[in-house]
Amino acid sequence: MNDTTPGPLAQDGTLALRVLREHLASVYAGHTTAIAAHGVFALAIGVFGYFNVLPGHRALVLGIVTTIVLMDLYVLLSKRWTPAVPLADSPRWARRYTVHVTLVSAMTAPCSLFLVALQSPAMTTFVTVVIMGSWTRAVQARWPLKGAMFGYGIPMMSGLIVALAWYGSMLNWFLAGFALLNLVLTLREGVKQNERLTASLMLQFENEALAAQLREQVAATERASAEKTRFLAAASHDLRQPMHAIALFGAALGSTLRRRPEIQNVERLMRAVDALGASLDTMLDISRLDAGVVQAAPRALSLDALLIPLHHTFSAQAERKRLQLRVRASGLWIHSDPQLLYRMLSNLVDNALKYTTQGGVTVIARPRGDQAWIEVRDTGIGIAPEQRDRIFEEFYQVDNLGRDRSRGLGIGLSIVQRLSRLLGHRIELRSHIGRGTRFRVVLPLAEASEASAGAFSPLDLELPVRQRFEVPALRGRVLLIDDEEEIRKAMTELMSAYGIEVAAVADEAEAVALLTGPGAQEPPVALLLCDYRLSSGVDGLELGLRLRERFQLDAPMLLITGETAPERLQRVRASGVPVLFKPVTAAMLMQAMAELVPAERRTEAPDA
Repeated sequence: MNDTTPGPLAQDGTLALRVLREHLASVYAGHTTAIAAHGVFALAIGVFGYFNVLPGHRALVLGIVTTIVLMDLYVLLSKRWTPAVPLADSPRWARRYTVHVTLVSAMTAPCSLFLVALQSPAMTTFVTVVIMGSWTRAVQARWPLKGAMFGYGIPMMSGLIVALAWYGSMLNWFLAGFALLNLVLTLREGVKQNERLTASLMLQFENEALAAQLREQVAATERASAEKTRFLAAASHDLRQPMHAIALFGAALGSTLRRRPEIQNVERLMRAVDALGASLDTMLDISRLDAGVVQAAPRALSLDALLIPLHHTFSAQAERKRLQLRVRASGLWIHSDPQLLYRMLSNLVDNALKYTTQGGVTVIARPRGDQAWIEVRDTGIGIAPEQRDRIFEEFYQVDNLGRDRSRGLGIGLSIVQRLSRLLGHRIELRSHIGRGTRFRVVLPLAEASEASAGAFSPLDLELPVRQRFEVPALRGRVLLIDDEEEIRKAMTELMSAYGIEVAAVADEAEAVALLTGPGAQEPPVALLLCDYRLSSGVDGLELGLRLRERFQLDAPMLLITGETAPERLQRVRASGVPVLFKPVTAAMLMQAMAELVPAERRTEAPDA
């Protein structure tokens, strides 16, 4: 195999060329030293021979030595390989190097023949030792290039062996055999070293290529995930806008028709809006978790304080499907974030109920050492082994090719997985087809000191059970900034139905005109209500803050948005400005506004 032929590990030409390039770098790193040493070696032999031959032969010795030194100078002064040489030119430079060292070696061979011919045992032994030592040292520097190794060693050593054999004597025959054995063994070791070096470089470059491919795949996956997140954010925003308007108009219509028979149709409409809003909020939860805006606040709490409301929340759903829902009290104290853990357990129970048609769902907790195991067991359809990793993927659902809407969007377990990572609670899964599934949440028990200090109550959970809300008694009007006319009309009608005066504008120019025109402060602005994304890319958050500073408005600010993009959620959270996510119901809007004004100026609204 020559220097330009890829080895057995090479799977493509580029890999073989990269290996050859490294070999060239290795041999050229010691090129100057090797050639200079060869020149010194030639001069040493010349000086020794000059003073140990007949006077008539001295001119021949000088001629041979001079030729060798001139050849060494030519090789040293010739154009050398550098890392700037193109990769494709590596084979040509390998051949060039091989030719140079072969010529240098071939010019050295006559020295052996001439000096051995003197028939001096001392001269013969000296020449043999010097040439073999020079060859052995030089060939080690040329292991990376097999052709150069053979080209340098064979001419020089062959000249010595032929000279020793030609002028045969017991000593010469012994030295010739020794030199031949040295040549064979050294070349054999050189071939092995060359193969080891080549294999090592092949493996290194293959690993680098695999690492590069892995980085590309990771980058592609991250790009796909980012694109998916952007798509979902855009889709969510575009869906939330009309849903927001429907919710507002529905709330205003419900306020008008509160005591008329037509209110049933309004209630049906609002239930449909709430259902779609819940689906959109689920996608929002994914975005909030991915954005890192959800922060865990673990504390000691009684597990029963979560299990009791969990049973209350899902008992009606279980009854509708004629399933048994058993939630067993445990008396355990655990260390976790109550809101996030409750959401985890809620999603697991909700998922179990959706995929169970007979039997029931059981929630049980028990201590194991310094840990608590919370298990959600069902008698549902079960999960096949090949699907157990996929169930945590977004929008993946088991046995729901028809996308039955009653089984949700397929995001619940994705949220569970993200929450488990955020909280550091391990999730374990065990399932049998046709027999059911068990999810286990493994979390730490609370220390005795923590348990004695804990005072978490089920009432502390943020559960969607409020049917009444407070109406803000504002000493002034609401300045509403939204670029969509339908939203402005719906918001104005809704707030007007609850006795709230509204000044609605589409952009900054209209807001400035309103605040600087006649009677600008009559009545004063008591609340600034801004949409986050306005027309032409205007940022509602920046606009609201700018107006408050410019006109020194001593009024709280509330953002409304349909955004779910992680980077935008992070920015909103960092601002500290309260935010509502579309679609916004009357209860959500009024309660958020009420919480921004002093408590003594709140009144309570009738059932929404």
